[in-house]
Amino acid sequence: MQYRTSNLENGVRIATREMPEMKSVSVGIWVAVGGRHEPEELCGISHFLEHLLFKGTEKRSSRDITEEVEGLGGFINAFTTEDHTCIYAKAASEHLPTLANVLSDMYVNSIFAEHEIERERDVIREEILMYKDQPGQFSQELLTEAMWPRHALGRPLTGSVESICKIQREHLLKFIGENYNGLSTVVTVAGRCSHEEALRYFRNKLKKLPRGRPPVFQRWNEVTRDQRVLVAKDETEQTHLALGYHAMSRTDNRRHAMKLLSVILGENMSSRLFQQLRERYAYCYSVHSGTLVLEDSGLVSICVGLEPEKLRSALRAIHRELDKLRSKPPSKKELRQAQAYTIGQNELGLESTTNQIMWMGESLLAYDKVVDPDEVQAKFKEVTAEQIQEVANLCFAPQRMGLGLVGPVEGSKVERWIGDIGY
Repeated sequence: MQYRTSNLENGVRIATREMPEMKSVSVGIWVAVGGRHEPEELCGISHFLEHLLFKGTEKRSSRDITEEVEGLGGFINAFTTEDHTCIYAKAASEHLPTLANVLSDMYVNSIFAEHEIERERDVIREEILMYKDQPGQFSQELLTEAMWPRHALGRPLTGSVESICKIQREHLLKFIGENYNGLSTVVTVAGRCSHEEALRYFRNKLKKLPRGRPPVFQRWNEVTRDQRVLVAKDETEQTHLALGYHAMSRTDNRRHAMKLLSVILGENMSSRLFQQLRERYAYCYSVHSGTLVLEDSGLVSICVGLEPEKLRSALRAIHRELDKLRSKPPSKKELRQAQAYTIGQNELGLESTTNQIMWMGESLLAYDKVVDPDEVQAKFKEVTAEQIQEVANLCFAPQRMGLGLVGPVEGSKVERWIGDIGY
């Protein structure tokens, strides 16, 4: 079997993918808690904790943590999403014991010293301000707020300057006590190692985690959105647009058609939006689409940066392509190319030990099993052109639209243009 999974006595799941042809090994420790599990007053606490896991344990200083991995020629990193947090590392396979020691120590034994909390609070404040100065990133934050108003999914993962200032050590320890436990923890290992090795290196290190219970979150229920268009007026050289549509969740059987729809629309240089907005009209340097799938919701998004005077024309061009997908299914050739691209990108990605641990971790947290990539590829091959058209009609309905924009333009003008197009 390619993938093997074992459960420890306290509920921790350990999954491995043995890749004996590789010289490296990648390791990840995941916890099933992220931005959507946070109360509004503690927005950003998951991301704050992600940072603080690097700031010292009973045995290691923050410098010790990074030097112990980087001194072996490896790397160590972390990230936070809407529904999980992950710390991960990669090095030559003979260093698996060190990676297991360091990551487990961070996950179980971090001390969260007061002076480190205050220092990292300033670091995160700078990170938040940095994103505000990146209009492409800021426009996407505005989009999520427009799509999921008054809900945790609509708040920035980093939190706000105001919310970060309110988070104290007792909040951090309480959040960990409620969410960092055996049932919410997953370990993934991929590379030149065996399943038995992974179990041996992690079992004793994680056994002190209480069994606990999985984190809970408020499900998304469609509400009336009082503002579909959010604009931050700024004197930037370009206008940055993030356009989105509510779409399929990760449990919806139509999600594979949704992915192919996004590929056809704007995920590569052959896509319709790239060919129209860049190659034909020269409206922009880059335009791309993407998908987000969550347990109870989903999103198809389109992002582009362009000169302000081209915005109205670009909006019309984008919606012409959306209307074409709604009115007529893609050709057989276009469908085959989208399928081959999606499957090929997945296969190429899984040649990496790091991408393998990502696949296993996200699969276990989302579906409680490691999904076989061959099964997913088979699902893509089964999608028909008519199913893509059906998804386009469902997703690209005007009432499902939201828009985030940063640039030197009035919000009222953008809303009028959207209305003129019929959205």
